[in-house]
Amino acid sequence: MSYSQPPKRTALPREMLKWLQSLHLSFSPKNVRRDFSNGYLIAEIFSWYYPEAFSMHSYDNGTSLVAKQNNWAQTERVLVKQHVSLRKEAIEGTIHCKPGAAESLLQEIHTLLTNRSIKTVQEVAPDFTDQRYQEQLPMVARATASRAIKNNLCLSEEMAEPNITTNQQKIQAIIQRHIRHRREERMQDPKRFNARLTLGEQAARLPPVATRGDPDLPTKASHTASKPLACSCYRLGCALPPQNFPE
Repeated sequence: MSYSQPPKRTALPREMLKWLQSLHLSFSPKNVRRDFSNGYLIAEIFSWYYPEAFSMHSYDNGTSLVAKQNNWAQTERVLVKQHVSLRKEAIEGTIHCKPGAAESLLQEIHTLLTNRSIKTVQEVAPDFTDQRYQEQLPMVARATASRAIKNNLCLSEEMAEPNITTNQQKIQAIIQRHIRHRREERMQDPKRFNARLTLGEQAARLPPVATRGDPDLPTKASHTASKPLACSCYRLGCALPPQNFPE
């Protein structure tokens, strides 16, 4: 398994697998992210609970982006009539095979249809990024900025969004998140990165002068600010005249 990419296969809890097997689906899911991304199995699950509302002959068990979007759009229209709603971000993440999205969506559907929750699935991160996976890796094996973009923004997601500006904003968000994580790593292990304190961090922080003495006395900053400024470049055309200071 490559360290640069999150694992492709994710195991479901035993209770979830038993529930799926009891529905006698058309095929048993092996790769959760891939097998549930087109929405065909999701519609088949709902068809067992709403047989009159779902017609499986109108669904396409293909892998193209168009087939995925048509299947999910049809499922959402039917669920609206049944007064059932699913999280939009979980659906989008499942379509584009985001880490943890299909597992989280299945947990939501399982709780909705059976009124039972599974704690092991609820622990999945709701942001559907590879952050949890990267944190488990040693620092030397963690993704770079370019790899972070590839891991968190797939080609189908760019194709589904025709607006270039929106895709650029997603890329910038991924880069900013990656930079923030790198800063946290430097703070946790400064010796590894040979991090040195800046002059501002090394400088001693002293309270203002007024707080250490008589508050009625003018501070040093205000005293110096009240003096007229002197300029040594008066001969070069500066507007400020030279001042006579005691030696």
